[in-house]
Amino acid sequence: MVTVLLLCLLTSTITSLTSSATSPFHNPMSFPHFQHFNVKETIAGTKLKPTQVPEHPDHSNEHPANKTESEGKWKLELFHRDRISSLDGSHDHRSRFNARMKRDIKRVASITRRLSGGGAASSHGGGVNYEVEAFGSDVVSGMDQGSGEYFIRIGVGSPPRNQYVVIDSGSDIVWVQCQPCSECYRQSDPVFNPADSASFSGVPCSSALCNKLEIAGCNEGRCRYEVSYGDGSYTKGTLALETLTFGRTVIRNIAIGCGHKNQGMFVGAAGLLGLGCGSMSFVGQLGGQTGGAFSYCLVSRGSGSSGSLEFGREAMPVGAAWVPLIHNLRAQSFYYVGLSGVGIGGLRVPISEDVFRLTELGDGGVVMDTGTAVTRLPTSAYEAFRDAFLAQTTNLPRASGVSIFDTCFDLYGFVSVRVPTVSFYFLGGPILTLPARNFLIPVDDVGTFCFAFAPSPTGLSIIGNIQQEGIQISVDGANGFVGFGPSVC
Repeated sequence: MVTVLLLCLLTSTITSLTSSATSPFHNPMSFPHFQHFNVKETIAGTKLKPTQVPEHPDHSNEHPANKTESEGKWKLELFHRDRISSLDGSHDHRSRFNARMKRDIKRVASITRRLSGGGAASSHGGGVNYEVEAFGSDVVSGMDQGSGEYFIRIGVGSPPRNQYVVIDSGSDIVWVQCQPCSECYRQSDPVFNPADSASFSGVPCSSALCNKLEIAGCNEGRCRYEVSYGDGSYTKGTLALETLTFGRTVIRNIAIGCGHKNQGMFVGAAGLLGLGCGSMSFVGQLGGQTGGAFSYCLVSRGSGSSGSLEFGREAMPVGAAWVPLIHNLRAQSFYYVGLSGVGIGGLRVPISEDVFRLTELGDGGVVMDTGTAVTRLPTSAYEAFRDAFLAQTTNLPRASGVSIFDTCFDLYGFVSVRVPTVSFYFLGGPILTLPARNFLIPVDDVGTFCFAFAPSPTGLSIIGNIQQEGIQISVDGANGFVGFGPSVC
């Protein structure tokens, strides 16, 4: 009761987050309504080369500087896919941008189709049909209709075999590709072989786990899973209990999907670590071990550095601006937040709060998603938001629209430019003011920048990972809050 009361008091404070590493909090009344955007530095960041992944990494010596786990809290490095997808061959920024937008379009289409009830499962052999929601969630990140932007390094099995997996706040499943592999995409590390793991244990069809998942059939007495999608992407295999290793922390008996037949995944990652709200997500399975709490900081594109992912109640920061989570029975995996409006240059854009409200039927609302790159707003809200931004950037030379962006600028030859602030207004008072790099992004390496927002085809709003980058975000699922700050990264 005391904790909840404290969180409620924190939500009533009006806080503004900025890109300043020394003083991230400012009073909105005194905060400057314009900021300087370093164009030259941002363009230089587009030259980032992916990190070469070692063929046989040594788990025991990996990332020793980040093995800072203490009781109740453990921390991992978080990588943007550009740093490790060396097999993609897309070293120029325009190619990476185009690929990212294609993934993002499919990701958003998949989410909106799912929430509208238009998703459908299909069987790809084995004579068994499974529900899309077999694990409580449609696996979308990392597939062709998802983006799979952020990865962590974990050990799978005993002894641990190193694998890169996507983190996805909208999925409730943990899975990796497994041998024998009848159909697998190419990944950076050798495909996990359960025969080499002393801790791998297939889940029998009679187990409570299998029954809980409402899976329609079995194979040779073993519980099997399959998740499929409208575009033909899927993963299917055996449900198992396995040991996962995170730095120095060893977690036993985690239910994972061991995928023997997988299609549509991006090159590089071995699978997915679901961080959604459901009981079968990694966070849900840990339960009391982490208190339903985790915190992440997504590394900024082009920085060449890594972000972080922390689990445990001790990872919850003091001084964050807390916003209540909103529960949607139609989409229990996603983290919904109460957004009341948006602002440009310190002025709130005249948009009705109803535009962002989650209805009693589960329509609309605002989701925070690590798998979606670009923030989407309902079309009427987006147009008002965009027009307000254009009204305060008449000094910047315009460029033609690119991909999903209709508001772009030609900043070739500029060292820096002055741009208005962009803010999210949350229910309860907190105001999140974005650094300029989170709303003006380069689409090539010669100075074309676009306003990184897009209209939503439905009433659903999604706060994407571009807008989340560089800001500490904490999820206190047990108490029903998400926090912003106080740190930047």
